[in-house]
Amino acid sequence: MKIPSVLLRFPHRFFSKRTYFKNLTFISRSDFLCAESLTPVHLHCSKWMCLSKCLSRELCHQTAPEQEAEELSNREKGLVDRLYNGLVQGHRACLAEAITLIESTQTRKKKVAQVLLQKVLSYHREQEKLNQGKPLAFRVGLSGPPGAGKSTFIECFGKMLTERGHKVSVLAVDPSSSTSGGSLLGDKTRMTELSRDMNAYIRPSPTRGTLGGVTRTTNEAILLCEGGGYNVVLVETVGVGQSEFAVADMVDMFILVLPPAGGDELQGIKRGIIEMADLVAINKADGDLIVPARRIQAEYVSAMKLLRKRSKVWRPKVMRISAKTGEGISDMWDKMTEFRDLMLTSGELIAKRRKQQKVWMWNLIQENMLEHFRSHLAVKDKIPLLEEKVLSGVLSPGLAADLLLKAFKDGLY
Repeated sequence: MKIPSVLLRFPHRFFSKRTYFKNLTFISRSDFLCAESLTPVHLHCSKWMCLSKCLSRELCHQTAPEQEAEELSNREKGLVDRLYNGLVQGHRACLAEAITLIESTQTRKKKVAQVLLQKVLSYHREQEKLNQGKPLAFRVGLSGPPGAGKSTFIECFGKMLTERGHKVSVLAVDPSSSTSGGSLLGDKTRMTELSRDMNAYIRPSPTRGTLGGVTRTTNEAILLCEGGGYNVVLVETVGVGQSEFAVADMVDMFILVLPPAGGDELQGIKRGIIEMADLVAINKADGDLIVPARRIQAEYVSAMKLLRKRSKVWRPKVMRISAKTGEGISDMWDKMTEFRDLMLTSGELIAKRRKQQKVWMWNLIQENMLEHFRSHLAVKDKIPLLEEKVLSGVLSPGLAADLLLKAFKDGLY
């Protein structure tokens, strides 16, 4: 690896006095390499072995939970221990408090939440090892247009699962108002029977402007629910259209719930959310809607044949169900368990989960970068001025964006 000569001549210009290196070995000056932003806050373990004309590096970017926990106060440590112990013992109150903690946007609480998540993640890994490497829970995403009967279906489906001995967690996402910023959080009111079930936990959360039909912390909430002993996690998204399917990147199986009058066959052929579905459920197939439900099922079966296969072992199914009468609900669970078993046997489920972690890492980076951009000193004062010029028509939106990005870039150096 060729090292820029400016790094060799002036290494002090590129390293702060607080930069911390551990186990560094340089055989010669020409083998010296500058590490980017290796500070004690972000890096606690690094091994560098420099050889002539080649460099091998073993780098641990993630802060050890014990070292990050040391930065917490005694009160915060007590909170983490109390929530963790209550969570692994299956206390719903501790699970609710833990999800509230990870949803917080306050800087200090976010730090406490990360320590708690690291402890839960370690516990999660240990439990998976005891389970012969198999996932502890079945993650299911439910999406569909408003009025498709998602909440009613979850009420009926969840009761059936708890009666069979499963512990069910429901993460219901409600849209936040673009005007007031508030959310109704009313999904739980439609699940009166399930909310009283001690083997079920329902958590409504606002989107807070997050696109894709889910919240910023839904992925972390799933992990906490699994740590609390829930072996079926249902994620109900907001009523979505054809492109909002972010939930598909955090669950094992993605189910699309549709009403019988959900449009013509052209809607089924269109790419997007249909393409991501592992199972399509035509709900409300009862009474006068049985005939329309059969027609829409036949149309979607034909449409699914035109889509490219995403799995080698599973072809998406289209089923008719009725959350009102309970018809087809048991058969649907049988199909879901068949999907899980096939994906586990083929190894696709584990590979899918690993890929999802990378996707959500980049999603969080994008979100945090926008927040960092808005609060950066180089652009913070310029944003109101340029916004005013855009509103008055003096500057085009594209030029104003270019000026802000240039100021941000110059402020980094």
